[in-house]
Amino acid sequence: MGQLNAGIVPVTPFQQNCTILFDMEDKHGVVVDPGGDIDKVLATLKDNAIAAEAIWITHGHIDHAGGAMELKEALGVEIIGPHEADKMLLDNLENQGRRYGIGGVRNCVPDRFLAEGETVSFGGHVFEVLHCPGHAPGHVVYYNRAAKFAHVGDVLFRGSVGRTDLPGGDHAALIASIKNKLLPLGDDIGFICGHGPGGRFGEERRTNPFLT
Repeated sequence: MGQLNAGIVPVTPFQQNCTILFDMEDKHGVVVDPGGDIDKVLATLKDNAIAAEAIWITHGHIDHAGGAMELKEALGVEIIGPHEADKMLLDNLENQGRRYGIGGVRNCVPDRFLAEGETVSFGGHVFEVLHCPGHAPGHVVYYNRAAKFAHVGDVLFRGSVGRTDLPGGDHAALIASIKNKLLPLGDDIGFICGHGPGGRFGEERRTNPFLT
């Protein structure tokens, strides 16, 4: 098993961080949140000789899951996640696309929903699943304890937190997810989020205005 690495492919008009997590040695990995622009995602996999074994979804919003079915068909892999509480969002992705004027969006049918306490993995890289509602009811976070790394989707951002004015949003639940599940993992945990630059939990605990 080699070092865990990550590459980001900005996709959709929302500039969502579609993330490719992969092993530096054997170049096997997963694609997290392919919201759209699947041609760019496939080109990145090919250019870097990365073999994607699965698609992981953090939550059911269009910019995170809108291209998942297209990528599934192109790669012949399973869609894993999010929590089943986001099924309603995944079933209405095409309506979201029409609302935002985004074409090519398809409703997403995961091969497996996830629950708190489960694990997912590729190679020897094991990620714990944390159910972190608030931004979306079924939002999950993928946490790799060995690498001190988490993919937090739209739960937490550098200097901000996920919006809660969308259907199923709950600000109190979001802050509870961050304070009770993410921050206790440790100040030294690095994270990639759904939009913009990542950071470390310690810096957010100390300076994020939504958490102080």
